[in-house]
Order: sequence, then structure tokens, then C-alpha cells
Amino acid sequence: MWKEENNQLVKSFQFEDFKEAFGFLQQVAFLAEEHVHHPEIYNVYNEVTLKLTTHDAGNTVTDKDKKLAKAIDGIN
Repeated sequence: MWKEENNQLVKSFQFEDFKEAFGFLQQVAFLAEEHVHHPEIYNVYNEVTLKLTTHDAGNTVTDKDKKLAKAIDGIN
């Protein structure tokens, strides 16, 4: 579940290993390009944390963030 923290939507994902985590990140990259909206990405081995905020709107959560979050949830 995405959490709203410090004007960002934040979610962490756990995978079997680094390869699976990186495959997920590749799919996120394609979605980000489609949405013309790019998350902050943190990856340590099998854990990925994504943070979404709209910089153009003063670093607040907007519909752009919510739409991308929903699309990311649809990956798996």
C-alpha cells in the first residue's frame, strides 16, 4: 500500500533477489516514460522503494502521482 509521507507517495517492494528487483525497475522505467513522470528510486539488493511527488506543483502529491502509483501496482 502506498503511504503519503512528506508530500510524497512512498511504497517499498520486496523480491526474491536483485535480478527480480531490477526487472521490476525496468518495467517501472517504461511506465514512467509513458506517464512522463519519474519516481525517486532506491534499490538495495532485493528491496525497491519508490517515491512519487510532482515537482512542477511545488513537490506535492497530485493526480499524476496517483495515476503512476496505480500503474506501478498493476505490474505484478
